[in-house]
Amino acid sequence: MSELRHRVLVPVDVLAGEGVADSLVRTLASVPVVLLGYHEVPEQTAPGQARMQFESRAQEELDALADAFEAAGGTVATRLVFTREPLKTFERIAVELECDAIVLNNPAPRLDSILMPLRGDINVKHIAKLVGSIAADTEASITLFHVRPDEVEEEGPVEVLTEAASILVDEGIGADRITQEVQTHASPSEAIVDVAGSHGLVVVGESEPSIRDRIFGDPSSMLAKRSVTPVLVVRRQILEMDTSEQEERVETLAETADEFVDEDDDQDVGSGDVDDANTSPTSTGS
Repeated sequence: MSELRHRVLVPVDVLAGEGVADSLVRTLASVPVVLLGYHEVPEQTAPGQARMQFESRAQEELDALADAFEAAGGTVATRLVFTREPLKTFERIAVELECDAIVLNNPAPRLDSILMPLRGDINVKHIAKLVGSIAADTEASITLFHVRPDEVEEEGPVEVLTEAASILVDEGIGADRITQEVQTHASPSEAIVDVAGSHGLVVVGESEPSIRDRIFGDPSSMLAKRSVTPVLVVRRQILEMDTSEQEERVETLAETADEFVDEDDDQDVGSGDVDDANTSPTSTGS
């Protein structure tokens, strides 16, 4: 199995009553998680002012969520931010803390199956390894899914699905838990939406450099908005790593596995950043 420890960013709108489903908490217990509690601040309100008013309540909600991850045996760090631009903040923190993937949160009553839509222009290796890390200690089935355009008439196995299946087996996933499905559809995004609802988690690869422009744009946001399924998006930066970068990352994540962030990150609007971010260095787990 891979030595690479994948790190996942989980943003939660703590003051809006948003939570993380128990099934998703248990599934992510096998990878380090950065739990990002956030509150979107109205344009006319300074982030610092919102912090003074709501920080205590927001921190309580965030700590309760962190406790759930700890109870499931996971390793979790927390960060609380008050921001006017949540998506920009998610992107900055994902880059800053070297998170491999980010969760677009939706309710997940059951997480007994994972959908992996794959296509040829996305690095399947890193996606499959991440899914292997997440699913190895669960009994979830994994559907490898590929959509052919209507004009393509070829039949038979799809190479990218065969490759993904092989990597998952190497990561400890039993072959009997893996199925391959190929559909023909004029719109791959629509085809994914159609099948996403029957799975507990969808894992997709980012196809443009910007999380803000792409992860929260089509097709990922469409998946999140049109289904009740959480969507885990693997960042392009991770997908494009070469071998030497992967080896360096193993060392970096090993060094920071027990303490993701070392100091407070309070920034005011005048500094050029829109968020007023605070690090809470909660970091526990197995």
